[in-house]
Amino acid sequence: MYSLGIDIGSRNTKIVIWNPQERTIIWQGYQSTEVSALAAVEKLLALAASDCDLSKINKECVTGYGRKLYNKADKVLSEITCHASGCYELFPAGRTIIDIGGQDSKIISLEPAGGVKDFVMNDKCAAGTGRFLEMTALRLECSLHELSTMADQSDMELQLNSTCVVFAESEIIGLLAEGNTQQNIAHAVFMSIAKRIYAQMAGLSLIPSVVFTGGVAKSTHLKKCLETLFGTELLVPFEPEISGALGAAILA
Repeated sequence: MYSLGIDIGSRNTKIVIWNPQERTIIWQGYQSTEVSALAAVEKLLALAASDCDLSKINKECVTGYGRKLYNKADKVLSEITCHASGCYELFPAGRTIIDIGGQDSKIISLEPAGGVKDFVMNDKCAAGTGRFLEMTALRLECSLHELSTMADQSDMELQLNSTCVVFAESEIIGLLAEGNTQQNIAHAVFMSIAKRIYAQMAGLSLIPSVVFTGGVAKSTHLKKCLETLFGTELLVPFEPEISGALGAAILA
């Protein structure tokens, strides 16, 4: 029998179908949450049904920003618990998790056995989240993938002084008007996010190995910036977007 993990995020909804006997992922997928989180879940399950037998699912667990909207699950768990479980499954040596999503960021310390030791969370400000990158890509007229590639080509350190996305947008417009390159501005934005995460870590002890997860972990340039500030390598899951859903499926 299988278990189903659902992670309803503010930007994307993710699901994982898990075989607990073989400890393998049977199916995984995600799509934009859009207006209806429940519709997003149903669309993903319809896609999964073409590849695997959904009748074998006998347990469900839901997590994420919109977890209270889904009332069919056997369990409802926090993102902290589920990300810890998912990341520990993928990286048993992991002791610190940096999770950056579309609207929030979390840093989680793990016990050696994988339990949550401590955590800090920022869900009040978008300056250290994917929303900042989306705004920057819009202003620089490029995709999120191109933004990371662009930042790799920077040749000067620019300083972003604003700690708010709204004011940072005005600052970016000003930097463009001054003739600064898109490459240098992109790098400055990534470093600004990395510094916010570094400051967020102040309340916790950084213990290697460090796992970098969440949709923003797909940004190779942000990974480099974080590694520079923290002075250690970051481990990134094969599909960082689904770590919470994987943890939910494991804990179902």
